Parts: sequence; C-alpha cells; structure tokens
Amino acid sequence: MPIEKAVMTRDEALKQLSHLAHAKAFDQHVGSDQLIQAGLDALIAGVESPSLAMLAGLLRSEEPEAPALFDQVLEELGLLFHPPTDPRAAKWAMAYWVAGQIADGSLNPAVGTHFIWADVAYDLGYPEELEPLVHCAHNLDGWEESWGVSVEELDESAVEAAKQFLSKRSVAEAGS
Repeated sequence: MPIEKAVMTRDEALKQLSHLAHAKAFDQHVGSDQLIQAGLDALIAGVESPSLAMLAGLLRSEEPEAPALFDQVLEELGLLFHPPTDPRAAKWAMAYWVAGQIADGSLNPAVGTHFIWADVAYDLGYPEELEPLVHCAHNLDGWEESWGVSVEELDESAVEAAKQFLSKRSVAEAGS
C-alpha cells in the first residue's frame, strides 16, 4: 500500500528552502537530489520564482546544475543566506541556527545538542553560554535507564535549554 506524502504549505516549503540554504552555507552536505525535491515541494506548494520550475524539473543527469539553480531560486525569493565571514561569528550563527531547530522541534534534541557540543562549542573553547546545551548533549549521549529519568525528559530539558539560549540572544540584541 503506497504511503501518501502530505502536501506542504507555502510557509513550510519556504522554511525547507531556508533550512537547506543555511545547511549549505554552513558547509553541511546537501545533495542535489534534496535541492531538486525541495524545489518540487515548493512549486507544488505554490511558491513562485522564475527559476523554481527549472530546479524542480531537473533530471538525474542534470543534477550537477542543481546547486547553482538552487542559489538562484534563493536569491529570487530573498532567502539566500551568507554566514558571517569571521569564523567565530559564523560558529555562533551556527549555534543559534541549530538551537532554533531544537526549539521549534525540527531537529532531534540529542542530534542538535551533540552537534553544538562537537562542532560549535569545541571550536569556541566551550563558552559559558553554550554550557547548558553541552550539558544536555552529555546527558543524552550517556543516558542510562538506571538514572531514573526518561530520555523524553532529557529531550525536554534540551529544548528548554535551546529556548533559553535563544532568548538570551534576543535580549542581548535588543540591548545593543
């Protein structure tokens, strides 16, 4: 029995495009097939852009064209993202991006906090602001049933730590 995929809303499709834009900008592997599928999802969801149909219609043999077309679509939609050029600022931007995904439920808390711990906090010298998220990563990574706390509770703690981290950024930015 075939499984039907729910059609994305326009906002969900734009969010997916933005997510992929950030992932590419932060040098995470994003396959051409993912870019083409995101283009198709966006087209079906009613997103309009001059290059979107070309991206969505690429054949397997045309996959090498996908990254450039994807960037063109992002530019047309105003979604092109460039991380800060300063390496430390780029790592902080990545931390906020990952924390945002943890907080909104689009990224598994264990995966997100581990990424912040291993790929961000380490490079930044384990700053105090990231300590709660790193602590959550340690707990989720080493969890044992004997602890008397469920993985779900640890996940909730990680989501809360991500929200706290994001709220401190908002306060800091409002004050500057």
